[in-house]
Amino acid sequence: MDEHIKIGDVAPRVQYVADGAQASFTYPFPIFEAADLEVRLDGLLLATGFAVTGAGTSAGGSVVFDAPPAPGRRVTLRRNLGVARTTDFQENGILRARTLNDELDYQVAALQEMQDGLGSALRLDPAEVGGLAPLPLAAARANRLLGFDSTGGVALVDRGEGTISVPFPGAVPRTVEDKLAERLSARDFGALGDGAADDGPALQAAMNAAAASGKVLEVGEGTFRTTMPLTLPGAAAGLSMRGTILYAGPPGHAALTLGDGGAVDNQRKAYLGLSVFRALQSDWLDEADIGIRLRNINESRVEIRRAERFTIGVQLVGDARGCEDSDLHYGRIVDNRIGLDLRTLTAGGWMNALRHHGGHFACASATNPGMGRFGVRLSAAPGAYRLHNANLFHAPAFELQRQGTPGTVDAIPFLIEVDGRGLVARGVRMEACSPFVARHTGGFSDAVYEVAYVGAYGFAGCGVDYAGATRAGGTVLPLHQAAAALGTPRLVAEASSVRARAFRWDGSATGFEGLAVLSGNPAGPPATLNGFCFPGLSSIALNADTVTLPTSRALAFVVDCTTCKEFFLAAEGSGLRPVAMQFDAAEAVLDGTASVLWSNMNAVWQGAPSHWWEGNADLDGLVGGLALNRLQRVTLAPQAAYAVIGVRGGHADAGLKSLRLYVPATEAPMVLAGGGRAWGTRELAASMPYTLPSVAAGGSATQAVTLPNVQSGDLVQAGFAGQASAFLDWSAAVTTTGASGTVTARAANRHATLAVPSAAVAGTLFVRAIKPRA
Repeated sequence: MDEHIKIGDVAPRVQYVADGAQASFTYPFPIFEAADLEVRLDGLLLATGFAVTGAGTSAGGSVVFDAPPAPGRRVTLRRNLGVARTTDFQENGILRARTLNDELDYQVAALQEMQDGLGSALRLDPAEVGGLAPLPLAAARANRLLGFDSTGGVALVDRGEGTISVPFPGAVPRTVEDKLAERLSARDFGALGDGAADDGPALQAAMNAAAASGKVLEVGEGTFRTTMPLTLPGAAAGLSMRGTILYAGPPGHAALTLGDGGAVDNQRKAYLGLSVFRALQSDWLDEADIGIRLRNINESRVEIRRAERFTIGVQLVGDARGCEDSDLHYGRIVDNRIGLDLRTLTAGGWMNALRHHGGHFACASATNPGMGRFGVRLSAAPGAYRLHNANLFHAPAFELQRQGTPGTVDAIPFLIEVDGRGLVARGVRMEACSPFVARHTGGFSDAVYEVAYVGAYGFAGCGVDYAGATRAGGTVLPLHQAAAALGTPRLVAEASSVRARAFRWDGSATGFEGLAVLSGNPAGPPATLNGFCFPGLSSIALNADTVTLPTSRALAFVVDCTTCKEFFLAAEGSGLRPVAMQFDAAEAVLDGTASVLWSNMNAVWQGAPSHWWEGNADLDGLVGGLALNRLQRVTLAPQAAYAVIGVRGGHADAGLKSLRLYVPATEAPMVLAGGGRAWGTRELAASMPYTLPSVAAGGSATQAVTLPNVQSGDLVQAGFAGQASAFLDWSAAVTTTGASGTVTARAANRHATLAVPSAAVAGTLFVRAIKPRA
């Protein structure tokens, strides 16, 4: 405080009646700090939803609400100081006037509050002498009224009403008034539930009473129409509904809010039978238009029978605290753009360990037909905590009406906009939905969707759409597709000992059976699959049992991914980085617009000349102390027809032992190696039409055959298909090497006297070369 505060003769309390438009209310008395001001609405103490200005000034200040209080609500502003010494004067110290004035001001302000409180108390007239006797003990005054005798002294008077007791042994008689006070009902406060009267003020008064008494509020049978949004504070023990709230209030609000926001924990509550219906269908444009909002629930049980016609049907909010360890049961969640939203609002909020049961998430075909809709969303406000972990959904049903076949709008059961782990959805039913059970737009790592049924408009699929995602974090188990086989993925390619598959390709290069060798800096660079996949390269070190891969080399399986886009890569070794390349149906390499996703790490596009996607971590790298990277799921782009999937060296001493590639059990993609491809095989072969001449006794005939890539030291053989004598011995020798290498085949006649064959024979000459193991 720049100037010394002055405590005038001003009562420390002021009250207003809200008009529904005014949001700022002044207080004419001084306060020392904002926390000294007590703010109440209809007697209910507020902790959040407003800001206090003017603390430390003599003239007071203002309270500004985030939203104007509803018309007719009573606003009370009251100074409430703690009674405590704020200074301590030192013996023989300097007594400063400012410090002394501050202490005296604080005491005067506290005395003003006592005077204000005494003004509301019963007390003797100043003309009367003496005082009243103390109250009788609790046992003596129970179930009696406090009154005065003939002399004006305190006396106990009978209540004048009978008592009742329940018809069971040990029951204690109680007054009817006590018995009725056990439970709070909305009708006790004037709510009619006829669907026509505005029950909003009565419902809010009942909710305030439940909070003040710490009891459960009952809303009985009927339709309770309200033109104002309702809030049940967290101090209430719970809410039990058998009727329905018909919301006819302004748009852009939550019709029913349960619990407190901020850092207040809404713990161990029971919200049962919740049912909210919007009078007019929302246009789905405003996400503040919410049916039921639950804030910071913890260790609670929630039962929602109905939430219909809002932009968001049900929203769980993690504010400065979060939602966790609760069971939620859902009924009809209908005609909402987002049926259920699990949302964090701040960096201190969370959304973990929630168990969601059932729910019919549906939209009518005529409801906003041009707009996309989602059953369940996991979301976070900008800057809020984004890790939503361990949410379990049991048997949710989605009937979202995708508007035609194959669908002109999004109608997707799960929309995952955040990061996190451990979303499991079991027994999912999909009717009239898009061909996706989920859309991931963030870095969610582990989600399992067990789809029990897909129907209406025919089977349209149930995959995961990765629109802007950074992780391939979803696995779909379609129970209607060979359910018994889904527990075990299919092994499609295996190098159980990569070292044992090594062979000498030429004098400086090493190849591996079944695998292509990749370069991180290929010359050219190439543009097609055959150009990028080498049969062998140099700079790969062979150890006794392992292979050392430098950062510029990779070993990979080559697959036809026209149909199958999901693969699982497992590697044994150290310092290995996963890599993948993609090619179109013409085998042209795809660029960085065709993204690849890994399941537990981010994908990094390396660009030209390598054109590969790689993970941003090693497969043996630890995540939070756990080896979560060893099995990586790789999700390929829709336009990919061929892919190269494997590992490169993450550092100069990276060692590879074994490499395996899996696919879901319903897939069987082709693995490309050898045959018409140069890589992955030790055997080279060539043939040519050949007319075998008659070979004189003891003589021989030779023929050179072009065999590209043959090298000195390769095991070469020759054979002839055509009529010939058993006296001819065929042999072969490498005569030239390299890209235009040749093998010379030789036929030697072992017969001592006859020419073999007796006449020239037309046929085919075959040669082959086998590379030696390295």
